[in-house]
Amino acid sequence: QVQLVESGGGLVQPGGSLRLSCAASGRVRSINTMGWYRQSPGKQRELVATITSRSSTNYADSVKGRFTVSRDNAKNTVYLQMDGLKPEDTAVYFCYAQEIYGPVERVRSNDCWGQGTQVTVSS
Repeated sequence: QVQLVESGGGLVQPGGSLRLSCAASGRVRSINTMGWYRQSPGKQRELVATITSRSSTNYADSVKGRFTVSRDNAKNTVYLQMDGLKPEDTAVYFCYAQEIYGPVERVRSNDCWGQGTQVTVSS
């Protein structure tokens, strides 16, 4: 079973930066998409940024130009460089990985989630 181990997060001032890291461990098979979601109190979990194994990226409009997602395929690790942080970015950030498995004849996928790490941007 894949586990996503996160690091980073913390308290920063507006305009500051943080770098989140997340590495897949355990019974890792083939991982296609990795990325980050976030959730604030009273809100549903929302996409922040994703990146495929081919380095195609997708960002939420609210973070474009400020956040950069990257990955190391060999290490099954995804990163999120967050610059120009705003109070609105305050949330619990969850690492995400889409695991692909099964025979070619019948491919399956599994969504894996990290434990979450708190990012707080002070006023």
